[in-house]
Formats: sequence, C-alpha cells, structure tokens
Amino acid sequence: MVVRKVGKYEVGRTIGEGTFAKVKFAQNTETGESVAMKILDRSTIIKHKMADQIKREISIMKLVRHPNVVRLHEAWDMHIFIYVLASRTKIYIILEFITGGELFDKIVHHGRLSEAEARQYFQQLIDGVDFCHSKGVYHRDLKPENLLLDSQGNLKISDFGLSALPEQGVSLLRTTCGTPNYVAPEVLSHKGYNGAVADVWSCGVILYVLMAGYLPFDELDLTTLYMGAKSLIHRILDPNPGTRITIEQIRDDEWFKKNYVPVRLLEYEDVNLDDVNAVFDDPEEGQANEQYGTEDMGPLNLNAFDLIILSQGLNLATLFDRGEDTVKHQTRFVSQKPAKVVLSSMEVVAQSMGFKTHIHESGRPFCKQDRTFLSHLGVKIFEVAPTFFMVDIQKASGDASEYLKFYKNFCSNLEDIIWKPPIESSKSRITKSKSKKR
Repeated sequence: MVVRKVGKYEVGRTIGEGTFAKVKFAQNTETGESVAMKILDRSTIIKHKMADQIKREISIMKLVRHPNVVRLHEAWDMHIFIYVLASRTKIYIILEFITGGELFDKIVHHGRLSEAEARQYFQQLIDGVDFCHSKGVYHRDLKPENLLLDSQGNLKISDFGLSALPEQGVSLLRTTCGTPNYVAPEVLSHKGYNGAVADVWSCGVILYVLMAGYLPFDELDLTTLYMGAKSLIHRILDPNPGTRITIEQIRDDEWFKKNYVPVRLLEYEDVNLDDVNAVFDDPEEGQANEQYGTEDMGPLNLNAFDLIILSQGLNLATLFDRGEDTVKHQTRFVSQKPAKVVLSSMEVVAQSMGFKTHIHESGRPFCKQDRTFLSHLGVKIFEVAPTFFMVDIQKASGDASEYLKFYKNFCSNLEDIIWKPPIESSKSRITKSKSKKR
C-alpha cells in the first residue's frame, strides 16, 4: 500500500468533504500525533477569489488559541510556527483532530442534557467566545453543529468561515449572516450590530437547546428548565441588544458559577502571519492567473449574453417575456459575496419573514415553503465571473402578484449582498447621451 506524505505528515482516510476542500486524517511521523489535514486546491482558491477569505479565517484561528477553540496544529521548524503548508497545486491546513463529533449529534441522539452537563458545556462555550471577543473576533455562526467534542468531552468551537475581524475603528458589523434559529434579531435590522452582543444571543439559544432538547420561539415553554437557567436565558434572549446581559454579567450569575472552573489558557505566543502570506502571495499565483487567462478575471470581459444579463439586473423577463405570467417563474439578482455568505443571508432573511428553509446536501438549492401563496421556491447560485455570482430564484406555482410583492420585500432586506451597477457611471452615460442629442 502506498502511503502518501505531506511534509512530516502521513495522510490517511477522508473524514470530511466540502465544496472547496477535503479534510483527511493525518499523523505527524516524528511525534505520532494525529491531526486533521484540510486540503484546498490552489488554482480553485485563486480562480474564485477566495484567498482573502481563507487568509482571514486562518489568521483568526491563529489569534484565538484557546482550549475551547479548535486550533491550528503547529509544527516547529526554523523557530517559526508553521500552520499552513503548500505545494505547487495544493494548500494544506493542519488542524486539531477532534474525535467526539458535534454537540448537535449528541442532542439529536440523547435528547436534552442534564442540568450539570448543560451548564458545563455552556461554561466552556462562554469561555471560548469571551476569548474570541478579547481578540476582536466575532464568530457570527454559533450553533451546536459548530461545537465539537474532544475525546475527553470538552467543547471546541469550530468553523470561523463567517467570522468577522473588523478593522480598527469599526464598531458595527453590517453583513446579514448566520443560521436563522440562532441569529440575533438586531442582525436582521440592517442598521448595523455589535458582533459580541449578537454572539451572546446565539449562546443563549444554544443553552436553551441543551436544556430543553428543542429550539425556542416556536413554542417558548420553559417549564422543563430549572429556575436558575430560566432567569439566565430570559436575560440573554433580550431582543434589545442595549439591555441584553453581557458575558461578564453571565459569569456573575449564580447558576453559571456553580461548579465553574475557569479555563487555563494556553501559553500564548506572538502571532506571525508570514507563513500564511507566503502561501497566498506566492509567485505561483500569477502563473495560475495566466493559466485561466484574462477572460476569466473580471466582469469587463464577460461575453455579450452575460453583459445583457447584468444590464437587466439578471432579470430576463423584459427580454423574453411572452406573457404577463412569465415573470412569476424566476427572478434573479447579482452578488459579489461568496456563495456561503449569500445562502446564509438569504436563509436568515427568509426565516425572519416567516418562511421555512431547507438547504439540500449539495449546499446549492435553497427551498422555502409558505402556506399562503408560495408552495415551493428554489434558489441556485451560479458563478458568471470570478467575482460575480448569479442568484436564480425560481417559483413552481402561486399568485404572480403576491410573489412579486414577496420578492420586492425579500430583496429590500438583502441590499448588503445584492450588487448594483455604480450610480456615478450610470449618470455619466445619461449625461453623455443627452449631450449627443443636443
């Protein structure tokens, strides 16, 4: 049997797979330590303009070295901590190998947890989230599916793909993202929100799920919860972010403090991003661009059909409509946000409008159901250029006028992800056109 090696690591079976990466089990041949190796295709990352997003995620994980956060697994070489390896065609990210699965699966299989167990997980969650906030990192997608358990049963926060690391001086976040059942109400207001306060709300929903075994809000029944936990959950799930309890106040709560043992922080070294930058700023990036050619590198080189689509906001009804009912079947818009952010934002907004949502296993179709006028709505995302994504919304049946009202309202809440042509250039074309007529 041929054993594949990457650096000091022997690579084994696949333990996870996503749209842009595979995760494999690997072992350090010098120490025997098990790790999870995330493998990304370099050319795909460059083609889809994802380098900055992945650099941010890696940088965040380097910042938040904490016992309750899944960490990048370092290898010591030339007195530099190496977290990311690279070959001519692949990027390898070495992560901590977690064997206990998701906290979500534990709840699904065993139902609600005991008060003591729920409190212990919640304490570890608060410790990890508080440390992230101390480093200026806001997770924005906290949920049981993103909380892993190690072999000792300790909680580990994972998946920082939607996390924010705001620039200095930026106090409010504006991108609508997260998972509907766990997202804070202010995130839906489109007026900006505090990432730390929004994360606290998600922690409150998680605590409710741990102790009740089901989500709140559909039926807010606290009779199965212990009195101390009821009071704390009420203070966390405060719709007003200005009066919502803080992490510091959570730590002062009597129910929280019972049997609480503060986590012992890891020895923290200075964070150096040279290895991350070296991988993504490699001269090979230019070679990859040449491989794909200039025609794939921006919207100015789209073909004529694509330009027509963009000029109409990706709604082709005005070109191909042969009857007033045609428009009811599909509506489109353009976004420059990554597909994951687009889907997350749409799911949050749809559920805030009273729709049920479901993401297929492929991660692409996005379906909603409503009892009134909309029996089925599907969403697919297509790449029309490296920085442009077409969001195609299709409806199977229902009243066209009601659907158009829905679509208008839906899109008005998605302004932060919908791309629109620059206003100034449009005005410029209008001015030039008028001058020619004179």
